[in-house]
Amino acid sequence: MIAAIIIKVLSNCSKETMWNAMRPLAVPPNVMGTFYDVPARTFFAVQTDIEYRKKWDKLVIKLDLIDKENAEDGCEVMHWVMHYPYPMYSREYVYIRRAVISSETNTMVLVSRATDHPACPVDNKYVRVTEYSSRMVIRPHRTYDDNGFDYVLTYFDDPQAAFPTPAYNWMASSGVPDFVEKLHNAARELHKQEQRNKSSLSVTKPQNQKETCSSNNLECLYM
Repeated sequence: MIAAIIIKVLSNCSKETMWNAMRPLAVPPNVMGTFYDVPARTFFAVQTDIEYRKKWDKLVIKLDLIDKENAEDGCEVMHWVMHYPYPMYSREYVYIRRAVISSETNTMVLVSRATDHPACPVDNKYVRVTEYSSRMVIRPHRTYDDNGFDYVLTYFDDPQAAFPTPAYNWMASSGVPDFVEKLHNAARELHKQEQRNKSSLSVTKPQNQKETCSSNNLECLYM
């Protein structure tokens, strides 16, 4: 079921936008689990909101949107530079992603894969990662805005470093769960902010005034 959802998401990107994004990759690690203390929508927002990602992810050196299809839910091309510990060079990623919220399958899907783009030529200051793939599927227990959801993350990248295979496997098996926990912590902080903002609005909102669509309502962006 999840594999079919991912394939459907990728197939909706145009050939011009996908470039070489369908290259085969090595078998990546899978991480799956459940969180009960934040809504699915908030967990999804933590990953799609570029500016918030820059705040909570201390390894981000640069993260920018460099191209996007005209369609409201079209594919986006991202430029990401990630800090690596000394003496290694920072890693640079150019990747295409698509985020979809589907009421039909009751899932939220974020699919990313390395690509090339003329706006991002190779920079000798960084090491360009050319093999990268990330697929996140989130299924809420009830609604997108109620606490509780299940998730599955499939991730692979080749950091272009001469790590022994056992060392790389250890980093992959420990690094991905650690990243998910960072996502979870960032989502909890964002959820607290949302709750505070909601309480403030309920106190100050004039009687009979309708609620407006907030920036955190991702259905406005991705449906």
